[in-house]
Amino acid sequence: MNEKMKRTRFSRDFILVVTGQIVSIFGNQILRYALPLYVLNQTGSSALFGTISAVAFIPMLLLYPVGGILADRLNKKKVMVVLDLSTSILVFIFCLLAGSVEIVSLIATMMIALYAIQGAYQPAVQASIPILVPPEYLIQGNSIVNTVTSLSGMAGPVMGGVLFSWVGLDPILYVSIGCFLASAIMEMFIHIPFVKQQREKNMIRTGLSDLKDGFRFMFREKPVLWKISVVFSGVGLLLTSLVLIALPVLITQRLGFAPDTANRLYGYALGVMAGGAITGGAIAGVVASKLKPPTIPFILTGCAFSILAGGMALQMLTDPLTIYVVLTLGAGSLTALSTLFQIQVMSYIQILTPKELVGKVISFVICICMCLLPAGQLIYGFVFETIGYYAYVPFYVAGVTMATVTLLTRSTFASIGTLSGT
Repeated sequence: MNEKMKRTRFSRDFILVVTGQIVSIFGNQILRYALPLYVLNQTGSSALFGTISAVAFIPMLLLYPVGGILADRLNKKKVMVVLDLSTSILVFIFCLLAGSVEIVSLIATMMIALYAIQGAYQPAVQASIPILVPPEYLIQGNSIVNTVTSLSGMAGPVMGGVLFSWVGLDPILYVSIGCFLASAIMEMFIHIPFVKQQREKNMIRTGLSDLKDGFRFMFREKPVLWKISVVFSGVGLLLTSLVLIALPVLITQRLGFAPDTANRLYGYALGVMAGGAITGGAIAGVVASKLKPPTIPFILTGCAFSILAGGMALQMLTDPLTIYVVLTLGAGSLTALSTLFQIQVMSYIQILTPKELVGKVISFVICICMCLLPAGQLIYGFVFETIGYYAYVPFYVAGVTMATVTLLTRSTFASIGTLSGT
């Protein structure tokens, strides 16, 4: 009984990792919100604002595979500590240079560095979870990490907006420095078991070899991993990107609300989506023992119906407020269910992948998903630019496609239970 109770509790090291995540992500988010906003306020250029935000995203994509290699090759604790300390130093240097260097270029450079560091940092966190959490509690562990990430992601922009409007940029810089230092100090006390792997003298050759090992494992030894990764990516490409484009376009331009009302309603919709992500993470932690592989098709079917409901509302209803409510609830439902699915996928990847490869494999999956999400947004952006009255059509196409994919991949998800012993 005591042994069972002991295994159900999350270790001190896992709690320190989670706490460090909360503080580090909060510091990163307030900067990633405030710095582009400062550029917008100083220049008045929305194009420059969008360009900096978009370009800064690229190094994060490129650094995810590198972060996966570092997470598997190096001590994960040291990776997290060094990256948090490096970020605090970079922000401090930014403060020193802010008065003497052209500010837009400086902010663009800082944004690129922030996104790049985040790309290298997250695989180390994800790869540490299966080491610190027993396999039977991985879903709860991932749900905790996902929930605190969502909460920090929400709180960062909110607090960044409040601080920026009240006291300007400088205090935000000081707060973020404190966050990164505090996170690094906490991470110094984490103990993550580490076995050093052999490597070739040429680091580039070693990195390429590691990438090849990760791909070989996914595509040859455990092909179920790339199959569930494709479905995971499909949710982002078909459904999530649709909601991210459709909601602002429909609410602010197509439903006929006054501008101030439309902006406020869109803000409420974003809040519902954020609440959905937190709800999905919380549900995963509470009902983890019942979240078996055969439940995944039901969750994905729920995602498809969340989108189909929006299409039916757009086609059949006439009252703008009623349509808005259906679209918003559908978006919140999609976010909650897709979060549940994401936590399950990450947990099964961690269970099925050897610990020396888990960082690389997870980084591949996340990188693919992150690439497809903006691709979907770009496609839907053009679609809603030209589709006019038939705005409900993309909802039907996306929902039916997702339902079909779910039906075709039921056997794939059923096989995960056999392979993982769940």
